[in-house]
Amino acid sequence: MSLAKWTFGLLAGMSMLALAAPADAGEVRVTVAEYSAKTGPYFEEVKKEFEAANPGITIKYEVVPWDVLLQKLTTDITAGTNADLSIIGTRWLIDFVQQDVAEPLDSYIKPEFKDRFIDTFLSPSIMDGHTYGLPIAASARAMYYNKELFEKAGIAKPPATWTELQEDARKIKAIGAFGFGLQGKEIETDVYYYYAMWSQGTEILNKDGTSGLSTPGALEAAKLYKSMIDEGLTEPGVTSNNREDVQNLFKQGKVGMMITAPFLSNQIKEEAPNLKYGVAAIPAGPTGARGTYGVTDSIIMFKNSKNKDEAWKLLDFLFTKEQRAKFTQGEGFLPVNKEEAKMDYYVNNADLAAFTALLPDARFAPVIPGWEEIAQITSDAMQKIYLGGDPEAGLKDAAAKADAVLKKK
Repeated sequence: MSLAKWTFGLLAGMSMLALAAPADAGEVRVTVAEYSAKTGPYFEEVKKEFEAANPGITIKYEVVPWDVLLQKLTTDITAGTNADLSIIGTRWLIDFVQQDVAEPLDSYIKPEFKDRFIDTFLSPSIMDGHTYGLPIAASARAMYYNKELFEKAGIAKPPATWTELQEDARKIKAIGAFGFGLQGKEIETDVYYYYAMWSQGTEILNKDGTSGLSTPGALEAAKLYKSMIDEGLTEPGVTSNNREDVQNLFKQGKVGMMITAPFLSNQIKEEAPNLKYGVAAIPAGPTGARGTYGVTDSIIMFKNSKNKDEAWKLLDFLFTKEQRAKFTQGEGFLPVNKEEAKMDYYVNNADLAAFTALLPDARFAPVIPGWEEIAQITSDAMQKIYLGGDPEAGLKDAAAKADAVLKKK
């Protein structure tokens, strides 16, 4: 859905905010984004524990798949039937704030509560000095590699640069596997391209606020990926594979290298326990530049909630060390709670340590109106390039479209 339609829907629904579906006294409704098969059971356990500790307050959850979450929220807000709380992609938050549907949490947040958080993950939800959300999930990206394929191909260590990655991918191709797993559809298709773009010293937005897609570095990154596809160093049919598809190929031992999130480690342990793998930094570019994608999802309170005090009690409960540990470890995310981060589970986990080490190089999605539309423009451009389109023409067109969106804001 385009941002224009989304904004129109919100504006149309603004007059209906006061007409939200009446909530029972003491009932807190929560829209939950589904991360995995563990998400629903975790929140049901929270419901039992919280209600037992807070007589008179009941929790009602609705678990929604990520790919339809924004559409559902838009529809609910327009109809005035949204929940009291919802998990959202933090990158959506600025639009919710600008449309005045997100409740500032400052009156609830005490210094000791704020001190629970690692600043890196709380800061994306702070706008104009007000805190509008709390980081319910945090992640970064790193490169996974198959140690067995590396050994068979005669590769001693993970590549430090993209040039080395290409060389290693050729060796892996020679033994009958796919060198580099590259996703080409759905969520984070644009992000997979940014890894190579950041390594060229290029940012998503130029200093003057225009799109970085028009820069020489962006072009070099697109040429890099296209050349790997053309040479057969990736899996076939890149534009038919989303993140989960590529992860599945990796778990099956068919892919030598891929970039993804910490949760793949949990999946490997459960689904492919015999797979020998390692986690390394994303390769650097010609000048040593590199970057990972830092991600937070937030949970927000809506302004039209009728049970804000009860909703805050639930938020306070969710962000205790114990609850954070259950959720984070179950889903395979990084800790956002300082005390949680000190637990042996994280300190002694080599996979998570590799992700944590990359956080100083992390970039977050730009906090700008219309970001989802710009991300889709980038994804569409990359799909065309992966299918054989000219990188220079494709990026020039995408940059013009992105700049047009940026100028509207």
